[in-house]
Amino acid sequence: MATISSPGIGSGLDVKSIVSQLVAIEKQPLTKLQVQAATVQTRISVFGQIKSLVSTLSDAASRLGSLTTFNAVKANSSNTKTVSASAIGGAAATSFSVKVDNLAKAQATASGALLPVGGALGAGTLRLQLGQWTIVPSSFTPQVGGGQVDIAVSSTDTVSDVASKINGAGAGVTATVLNDVSGERLLLRSNTTGVAAGFELGVVSDVDSNTSDAAGLSRLVNGASIQYAEDARLQINSIPVSSSTNKFENVVSGVTLTANEVSADPVEITVAKDKSMLTTAINDFVAAYNAVNQAINEQTKYDPASKNAGLLQGDSTAIGLQNALRGILQSSTNGSAYQRLNEVGITQQLGGDLAVDSAKLETAVNNGDELKNLLRIDNGNPLTNGVASKFSAFAKGLLATDGLFNNKDASLKRSLDLNTKDQTRLNEKVARIEAQLNRRYSALDVQLNSLNALNAYVTQQVAQWNRPNN
Repeated sequence: MATISSPGIGSGLDVKSIVSQLVAIEKQPLTKLQVQAATVQTRISVFGQIKSLVSTLSDAASRLGSLTTFNAVKANSSNTKTVSASAIGGAAATSFSVKVDNLAKAQATASGALLPVGGALGAGTLRLQLGQWTIVPSSFTPQVGGGQVDIAVSSTDTVSDVASKINGAGAGVTATVLNDVSGERLLLRSNTTGVAAGFELGVVSDVDSNTSDAAGLSRLVNGASIQYAEDARLQINSIPVSSSTNKFENVVSGVTLTANEVSADPVEITVAKDKSMLTTAINDFVAAYNAVNQAINEQTKYDPASKNAGLLQGDSTAIGLQNALRGILQSSTNGSAYQRLNEVGITQQLGGDLAVDSAKLETAVNNGDELKNLLRIDNGNPLTNGVASKFSAFAKGLLATDGLFNNKDASLKRSLDLNTKDQTRLNEKVARIEAQLNRRYSALDVQLNSLNALNAYVTQQVAQWNRPNN
């Protein structure tokens, strides 16, 4: 009969190895619990992925049932280098000509050349006033209710210092210093275009008490040149219109025009229905539906040959979700010449995926109102409403706080929490058993050690008694 032994002290009994093997037996249920926990964690992840795909499907269904999709229009320009155009959904189909007479400009001024370069200007106060210029005769009308900023200049401030103070004052004007062969100049430019965004730089006080001469701070104003601000001007069907910027919004209802360059010849703008947005929305919906269907198929499949099952094979939640989605596809809609998606070229294939018959769909798209009713009509009955509306409502319910996915996630996490507690209890139980085994086998080791010592003593005495001279 084999014996358990190991070289060592005491009895020679390998207590550590014996306890370790017995503890390993006690720990065997822990492996099963760990596998179960890993499986639950993976299921949580898989349902999270399916939830994300359903969210994408919800967005696609919402776009498919949106009036914006059906009312989409597209504006085209015969020369986008001169005028570009865009239109919002619902804008009326139309066409018109546009001629660009002028682009919007910002006011700009330049002081006379100042010498010496980097020299101090002199103490005083500058005033920047926003407003509007009248060119002929030249006059300035200050902005009503504000637009005035005073700039304090010290005796040591240079042109660069003044420019920095203007930029830091938030006066609606940007200052730059230009150096040329004549000296340095203070350049000012309005931050916005259009005649209403003009400005005037004046001197409130100067060190020499003269605010209009060519000395001290007055040099920034005396002899300055000015480029007046201008509005952008168009002719739409020969009717003049203007804008403070190069963008003209709602001059033509629902249309935005952007002037890019002055033109000698008119540019033709056309606004027409954009059916491509509806086709794109349908294709996006089909792709989103197929992604959900394929994900569920992959996780619930069973391969008889290999006898391998998907992680959610037999899971009632996953199977129920897939059946519900297919049920919506097969449901009918009232109030349209079309009752089901297959009538407009969207058919279900083997395995549940959707496919699109482009020719049949194009015919339905051209029959806009009937297709719109099939997808988004509201009959006040969730069973007969538009298909996109059904999918959108169903998906929103699934994704709600108290919906299927959150409930499933909570259920799986409760299972994971129970598993964690079971593992903790098992580890605590094993720890207690290990301590007990160590105590028992240590005591046995001591007893065996005593018996071994007694055996050695008895053997020695017997040998002594049996000696011939005794």
